[in-house]
Amino acid sequence: MLVSMSAVLLLGLLIWFLLRIRYLRLADLLLCGTFGFLLSRTVAAPVVQALLDGVSGFLGGLRF
Repeated sequence: MLVSMSAVLLLGLLIWFLLRIRYLRLADLLLCGTFGFLLSRTVAAPVVQALLDGVSGFLGGLRF
C-alpha cells in the first residue's frame, strides 16, 4: 500500500507540474484520472501493482 500511495503522490505532482507549465489541459487531466480509477478496478490492477513493487524494489536496492 505504501508504494501505491507514493506512486499516486508522484503522479499527482507530475500532473500538477504539467498543468503549471500549461502542457496538460484540464480535459487531459480528467481523462488521466478516469483511466487510473478504471484501471484500478480491472484484472490488470495486480499486474500493475506487481510492476510498481518490482520497480520500487529495484530502485530501493541501488546504492550511490
